[in-house]
Amino acid sequence: MSEVDTAAAEESAPAAAPTRARSVQGSVESARMDKTITVLVERQLQHPLYKKYIRRSTRLHAHDANNECQKGDLVIIEECRPISKMKSWRLVKVVSRTDGAAG
Repeated sequence: MSEVDTAAAEESAPAAAPTRARSVQGSVESARMDKTITVLVERQLQHPLYKKYIRRSTRLHAHDANNECQKGDLVIIEECRPISKMKSWRLVKVVSRTDGAAG
């Protein structure tokens, strides 16, 4: 009977610790869609043979509920449940804004 009690305690332990969603920082490439932004996220990785750092990028679609972002803004987005076919990220914060007009 003690084995059942310990098994039940182990199952409830992971649920008590909340996991934080993955978040990344990138620049807004496009804000032309309604409530959607395209964010360019860049990362650097080391080449396995030559040991030189290479720049790699990923384009992600994120949900911008208030249409507050413009092209060129630096933003933080976090992973969330799928909102549409291509959107699984949501806007958390605008880090810095561009002074130019959107376009």
